[in-house]
Amino acid sequence: MTAPALQLIDQDLFDQVALRSRQSDRQRMNFNLHQESDLVQRFLNVMQPGTYVRPHRHSRQGTGEGFECFVVLQGSIGVLLFDDNGVCIQRHRLDAAGPVRGLQLSEGSFHSLVALTADTVIFELKQGPYQPLADKDFLVGFPQEGELESVNQEVEWRSLFDV
Repeated sequence: MTAPALQLIDQDLFDQVALRSRQSDRQRMNFNLHQESDLVQRFLNVMQPGTYVRPHRHSRQGTGEGFECFVVLQGSIGVLLFDDNGVCIQRHRLDAAGPVRGLQLSEGSFHSLVALTADTVIFELKQGPYQPLADKDFLVGFPQEGELESVNQEVEWRSLFDV
């Protein structure tokens, strides 16, 4: 599949992807601007409060780094950074209205995201091509997505941001 010559990133697109995210069991939905084989992954990630992102890091073998860059275009997210033992060592609120709208994580940084407002839209950028079997290294000690404990974990993390 080839990409269109022009892809508008506008409110109509946000609304379409947000609707799909609300209908998704995961309460989030990506809209890829890249092809799987592209050397740079570019996509919108639309998240709803209640979505659980298991702590993970990105690292890549071969060319490219496992960096990840987030810019909030609509709404607000909390970003949690963890050490190798699962202890939260930093947290940052990213909000489309500022003062902090984005950040870049270096390769190997364990992290999670929590949606703080409905229909939050994030632009993400990371090294490609997409490697589905090696994209994430999950942090031990946290529930898997879909487990009952993941619901409680997400609520606890969201409460750290006084929502």
